[in-house]
This record gives sequence, C-alpha cells and structure tokens, in this order.
Amino acid sequence: MSRLHVVSGKGGTGKTTVAAALALALAADGRRTLLVEVEGRQGIAQLFETGALPYEERKIAGAPGGGEVHALAIDPEFALLDYLHMFYKLGSAGRALKKLGAIDFATTIAPGLRDVLLTGKACEAVRRKGKDGRFVYDYVVMDAPPTGRITRFLNVNHEVAGLARTGPIHNQAQAVMRVLKSPETAVHMVTLLEEMPVQETADGIGELRADGLPTGAVIINMVRPAILDHAAVDAAANGRRAAVAKALSQAGLGGARRGGLAERLVDPLLEQAREHAERVALERAQRAELTGLELPLYELELLTDGVDLAGLYRLATDLRKQWPM
Repeated sequence: MSRLHVVSGKGGTGKTTVAAALALALAADGRRTLLVEVEGRQGIAQLFETGALPYEERKIAGAPGGGEVHALAIDPEFALLDYLHMFYKLGSAGRALKKLGAIDFATTIAPGLRDVLLTGKACEAVRRKGKDGRFVYDYVVMDAPPTGRITRFLNVNHEVAGLARTGPIHNQAQAVMRVLKSPETAVHMVTLLEEMPVQETADGIGELRADGLPTGAVIINMVRPAILDHAAVDAAANGRRAAVAKALSQAGLGGARRGGLAERLVDPLLEQAREHAERVALERAQRAELTGLELPLYELELLTDGVDLAGLYRLATDLRKQWPM
C-alpha cells in the first residue's frame, strides 16, 4: 500500500473529515499515522476536539490495537525556516529574516514557493527514519487543497526543478517529485453523489493522470440510506395512486374510501416518494459515472447528527471494512 495518502475533493464534500477517518483507519493495529493539514484552517483540531495545532507533530488520537494518529498543521513560514536551516545552515540568520518580515514577504509574493514548502514537508515525513532504521510513520495522510488546485499543487516541484537547474533547491524539488510520482503516493478524491462534485472528480482524475500523478480511490461521502427498495421506487416514480392507497389501508390506516385517512395520505406520500425516486435515479447515474473512472470506490454513510469524535471513529471503522489495509 502507498505510504503517502493525499486526500482532495470539491469544497463541501467533507474531504477533511475523510482524511481524518482515513488516518484513524490506517493507524489501527499498532501503526503510526501522521495527519497533515496544509490550508491553515485548523479543521483537524476541530474534528478531534483539541486545541489549535502548532507547527509541531503531536499525538491527537489513539486507534484500535494500540495505533497512534499524530497531526501537523504546516505553516509555510516555519517550513521555510526549516528549509533555510536544512540546506543553507541559516539558523539564526533565518530567524532574523523572519523578524524583518522577509519570510512572510517571500511566501506571500510567491504562491508556488508555499506549495513547494508544504509538499516538501509532507514528503520529508514520509521518508524520515528513526535511529533503528525504520520509518517514523507508517503512513502520512495529507488533507490537501480542493480538486481544482490539486494537480498544480502536487506538480509545483516539477516546475521549480525546471527553473533551478542545479543546487539544493533543484535537488530538493526532484526528491519531492520522486515521492509524489511513485507508488509510495496515492491521490484520493472525495465526492458526493451529485452532478457537480462527480464532474469535478472526473476532471481532477483526468488531470492527475495526464500529469503522471498516481491516483488512488474515490470515496463517496455522506451516502444517504435507501428508504425504498427498487420496486417501491419504481412504483412511486410512476405514481401508482391506487396501489399506494390500498397498501395504506392494509397497513391499518383506515379504509381506502374517498375522504378516509388512507385516501388523504396518498398525495403527500406520493409527492415525497417521487422526490425520493428522483434522488435515487440521480444517485444511480452518478455512481455509474464514478464506476467508469475504473478506480476503487468506497462509501461512507451520512451522519445525520453531524461529525463528532465518535462519528469519526465510526467512519474509520467503515473504511477499514471496505479498504484492503
């Protein structure tokens, strides 16, 4: 299995929630996972009901079987200081530049530099080994930018390597791209069974494939339960009024005579059933579109009460049941 899991998706599909659930699922059975946030929204801290994450790796949750989930909110300014210290030995000088505002200036005027630092820090965590020679983290999960920006975000090091032909910057960019374009990495897309998210998912996967970036799975989030079976959905879609009235009567809701309770309930129920049938038909079509992408499909249920910590563990369990981990 890949060691760097990049999770993207259209805004509103719940990609941060899915990234957190995936990190929990991967950490089961004694493994260590690092969950990385790159957009500065502190969404991970909110999901795990903890304080704002600083620029340091810290344990935020345990997983079944003794596993651990650690988290890191990458700050581009601090990442640049790390970079300057690592490649140019500018420890105190780098801190002086920060005081002068030069670090903030550099990361603001050069958005591509921000992405280089963010992806570089995540890849460093993937490659890092302890004194025993083993990887510090079994898996790294990145809550990445949304679908419309993900390909450029991941490919920025390729552009930088082309601009800087030699030296530490070139070598670092090349090293990052070797990780991002290798089987060590998998880019997963989170979507809903709706037209716009599915279309963006298909477009995003097409762009990733065109640029040689490794695609992983499609996670369908917030799947609503099936209320009616196929026969009932078809009956509702065709508006079989008499059959519905008879069924209500047989269920003990009064006779089907005109004006009776069963009779009065027919039209409102048929309207709701028609709406449900339309939604089911739409979801069938969107699921077929996703199947055509020829990637593994996993589904997560809609948590009607919202996503709290217990719900997050529930989603992680659902992923483990479906995902060959």
